[in-house]
Amino acid sequence: MTILSALLGWAAPNLISRQLTHHVATLLFFGFGLWTLWEGFTGDGEAEDLAGVEAELDAAMKSKTGTDSKGSKVDDDLKKQRRPMLTQFFSPILLKAFSITFFGEWGDKSQIATIGLAADENPFGVVLGGILGQALCTTAAVLGGKSLASQISERMVALSGGVLFLIFGMQSFLSTGS
Repeated sequence: MTILSALLGWAAPNLISRQLTHHVATLLFFGFGLWTLWEGFTGDGEAEDLAGVEAELDAAMKSKTGTDSKGSKVDDDLKKQRRPMLTQFFSPILLKAFSITFFGEWGDKSQIATIGLAADENPFGVVLGGILGQALCTTAAVLGGKSLASQISERMVALSGGVLFLIFGMQSFLSTGS
């Protein structure tokens, strides 16, 4: 998603004027900053989504534990034979994680901000920074998940993100857009 966003941001100034692209990116940074701060102050968060995902995962884990251990090897082989072609080569969890991340990120604030940043800055730096940032966040989520979530409040993350978007907007506003 980061590469697609950066490519779109790189191409945008070739489709519309660089100055208009710069102004749109600046407005997006300010808009996202205010939007994220609003979410942080009003408490509108993703807690309901998290609870839904946790319930779904709990139900999936309970359904898997109901199998007999003696027949599990045979059952696993039969399941693998009946799986669609794509899942023959990739594990179902890899495909599920990929699709959840890919479609979850499609059109969100970070993707649109990446497009705006790549329109104004070096797309290679945007891609590298975006991928490193995503890798760090994903690694922290996978390794620390629930314990990390109990240490860091969702409100603080939203407020910090909002302030960062406003800082990026101010930096973009103060630059010439050349």
